[in-house]
Amino acid sequence: MNWQPKTAGLLLSLLLASCSSNKEDAKKEEEPVRPVELTEVKRDSIDRIIAVDGVLRALNQSGVTSKISAPVKRFLVTRGDHVRQGQLIAELENRDLAAAVTDAKGAVEQAEATLRNVSNASVPDELSKAQADVTAARQAMDAAQKLVESRTQLLQQGAIARRLVDEAGVAYAQAKSQFDTAQTHLTSVQAVGRVENVKVVAAQLDSAKGKLEAAQAQLSYAQIYSPISGVVAERPVFEGELAVPGMPLMTILDISSVIARVNVPQAQAGYVKVGQAARIISVDGIEAAGKVTIVSPAVDPQGTTLEVWVQAANPGEKLRPGGTVHVTVNAETVRNAVVVPPAALLPSSEGGTSVFVVGQDMVAHEHKVQVGIRTPEQAQVLTGLDAGTRVIVAGGLGLQDGAKVKLAEAEKKEDDKEEKGSKGGEKEK
Repeated sequence: MNWQPKTAGLLLSLLLASCSSNKEDAKKEEEPVRPVELTEVKRDSIDRIIAVDGVLRALNQSGVTSKISAPVKRFLVTRGDHVRQGQLIAELENRDLAAAVTDAKGAVEQAEATLRNVSNASVPDELSKAQADVTAARQAMDAAQKLVESRTQLLQQGAIARRLVDEAGVAYAQAKSQFDTAQTHLTSVQAVGRVENVKVVAAQLDSAKGKLEAAQAQLSYAQIYSPISGVVAERPVFEGELAVPGMPLMTILDISSVIARVNVPQAQAGYVKVGQAARIISVDGIEAAGKVTIVSPAVDPQGTTLEVWVQAANPGEKLRPGGTVHVTVNAETVRNAVVVPPAALLPSSEGGTSVFVVGQDMVAHEHKVQVGIRTPEQAQVLTGLDAGTRVIVAGGLGLQDGAKVKLAEAEKKEDDKEEKGSKGGEKEK
């Protein structure tokens, strides 16, 4: 009979399975309930803050240069000095330029005198000659006419030949033609000649005045004025050295306001608009309130970013251009948003982000959520969570879906109560 070993093996297997099941149940029952901290999901306003780093620039700056080549006679300001727009800041050597102005003034005075003489002259030389020519031509014509009349009478008396009368007529015709030509020339000289003479002399005067203005302009270039108000940042040229056009004599910065130039990622740039409030924070903690003044219309193809300018007032000139700054732009405010503390957001077991929701039964359930705006204080939940529910903000890392939890505050109270009881027992002893 071999049935007894089979029966014994079966009974042994059932006994082992029962023991294993009892152990697992005991293990589940003995598994500690994790203490957690809870908070209620709320609806609140949340700001979309875009934070980027950038470089600080002056509101305006000017590299002051000379328009002429001349040695520097003296500087009236040095590095660190504050200057006003239009203030005299340097002088160049100008003795040769002053002499050129004096020479040009003399040429102007000479041209003015010539113009006065021509304008006041009653009968210019050319006009006198034209009048004399007309007088002589008229006398010759009158004489030729009298000769014609005399010979005509003699011809009627039969004293001379007809040929002599014809010759006198030809001479008269020639004399009359010369008179008409002289008269026409006189009329032309009277109408045009004097005016043209005046125009020529007036043009000479204008030319002299133009040369004087050019000489005066060259002389004025020897005095250098500040084009803007600001602070002298650089002065690379020293007194006595040659000032060359195009080479800066000094650099002036207007730092009454500053501009932070930042590159905003393309994904966030769509939220940035001109006029939005912003803050500039320097590396040494100096803050200034400002606003967005420029948003570049084009994306940088190399960095896929947009350049944004944030301008801020700089009272006391505490913010210094050239340094790195942190810029925050308040791009928008979303109202009535579902928000949770950032600590409630955990990596989801399925990828993405999740939170643990705890009901009245103190059982934690994992909810996958989609997150929108994030700030250091709160995060916007777009989907997967409703206001009014409770979520875990501490103690949720590594927690399994469906696990039992308890409030950490209650556990602390129990520990405190046990500790007080233990101390009381020791005192009784």
